Amino acid sequence: MNTPENQTLINIGVDVGKANLDIALHPSGQFFTIPNSTTHIRELVKILKGYTIERIVVEATGRHEHAMVQACSQAGLPIIVVNPISVRRYAQAIGVLAKTDRIDAQVIAKYAATLKPEFKPIPDKASQKIRDLLARRSQLMDMSTMEKNRLQILPKSLHSSINSLLKTLQTQIKNITRQIEQEVAKVDHWQSKTDILTSVPGVGKVMAFTLLSELPELGDLNRREIAALVGVAPINRDSGKLTGKRRIRGGRHRVRTVMFMAMMSGIQCNPVFKQFYERLKAQGKLPKVALIACMRKMIVMLNTMVKNQEPWREIAA
Repeated sequence: MNTPENQTLINIGVDVGKANLDIALHPSGQFFTIPNSTTHIRELVKILKGYTIERIVVEATGRHEHAMVQACSQAGLPIIVVNPISVRRYAQAIGVLAKTDRIDAQVIAKYAATLKPEFKPIPDKASQKIRDLLARRSQLMDMSTMEKNRLQILPKSLHSSINSLLKTLQTQIKNITRQIEQEVAKVDHWQSKTDILTSVPGVGKVMAFTLLSELPELGDLNRREIAALVGVAPINRDSGKLTGKRRIRGGRHRVRTVMFMAMMSGIQCNPVFKQFYERLKAQGKLPKVALIACMRKMIVMLNTMVKNQEPWREIAA
């Protein structure tokens, strides 16, 4: 049954915890708490569908928000996942210094109504599974690196233990990589985009999978937007007569990290990026600055390739 309250356009803030979801409605001021479980979330979604909702905003908490996000997305509710730092800075800007679950939910709801964060694509189940596998592969790679470092500093009496663990980690990495490839093969549009991306010398399957899972906007934005989204566009720091040094900030950290490693290979095996890198260094650019510029050139190029459905060999000429 529709009531005047239900017909009012509302914004909803959800403070996500491991055990509970604290939910605030703006501007009505309603607040309630439910257990963070599939059954209770399903019931919540049925209730929320009776309202006229502008936005539902949740903070990225690592994983605890996934059930809520997927349920709302499948029900067609306008849900957005935002960076907790943005919400905390907003709270400080409006003078909210106290922190409780109820206050946090109310602040998130006000943040949604005031700043109106942009909608971003919510990964489907297949994409989320691939993202999870990639995250696990990254964890295993980090553990492997740490063990290799220990191999250099610990006494030889411990090398047997370290080598045994390294062998296990390498097996796990191979198995995870195989699973990722199998999951990607099940999704036609992922496979076609992977073929396009990996046609570029220096772009391997792991980077292609990371771009597709962490950067679903690839191919839909212009060159400036995609560079800013990844975080490889230099930001001005000027004031009055002072011209500050341009630096990159923000963006998709995981994408940028994988691209940095890929470009280390790209400036060796890809003639286009190698020449561009050497030219920038000859102009006096620091190696890292030149490398970031190459990354910006790469993401712009990859964005164009996906947009036009053209592999490297066709656009490189």
